[in-house]
Amino acid sequence: MECGVGAGHLERLAAQNVSGLSREVVVEAALMFIDRHGLARLTMRRLGAACGVEAMALYRYVRGRGDLVTGVVDHVVDRLHTEHLAARHLNDSWQDYLVGLAHGVRQTALDHPQVFPLLASEAPQAPWVRPPLRSLRWMETFLDTLISYGFDDVAAVAAYRTYTASLLGQLLLEISSRGTDLHPDQTVLDQRRGSRDLSEYPHLQRLQTMLSADHSAAEFESMLESVLDRLERLVEVLPC
Repeated sequence: MECGVGAGHLERLAAQNVSGLSREVVVEAALMFIDRHGLARLTMRRLGAACGVEAMALYRYVRGRGDLVTGVVDHVVDRLHTEHLAARHLNDSWQDYLVGLAHGVRQTALDHPQVFPLLASEAPQAPWVRPPLRSLRWMETFLDTLISYGFDDVAAVAAYRTYTASLLGQLLLEISSRGTDLHPDQTVLDQRRGSRDLSEYPHLQRLQTMLSADHSAAEFESMLESVLDRLERLVEVLPC
């Protein structure tokens, strides 16, 4: 059973058995609603109407709007993890892996611009991670992949910080230029889930000190130097 939120009249579920709904169906419907109407307009009442049921029927599957939006963010991150992050064995090199992942993350940002800024927000289970991402599994898999390609701990952490900061920064600017609000209300997320137990994430547990260290000033200078070097090379190839 599906809950449609497409153009035209929404597919109705009112005449069907409500028990055909599930958390997955409700979350997917919420994602479609956000993509079409925006995060600010998502309410339990409006989503219920989109699914052809009373809002109260949705509370069988989500605790409220915060849990619903958190479920949407998790859904998008899990899909990204499955389709791109965990696909390391399909690549011949770490460079190919990072290129493929970057394109996957960019497509996610373009497909779900209203949700994407919430992915680049404080991870409730690991608020010490810099830059933050809302999935410990995402970070663990990323580090594990680079280590499997021969990176040592220091190089893997440096790669994580440089790669994700550059990627997220570029994509947030891109979706902002398309009219997306980069400052969604973080209170819409349900902060009650999970714990800070890192026992399931051995790399994060081992590298917590390095991941939490604040090297913002040095990283800014390094980024600036890289930009200037790139511009220098560009000027060198310009015709006189």
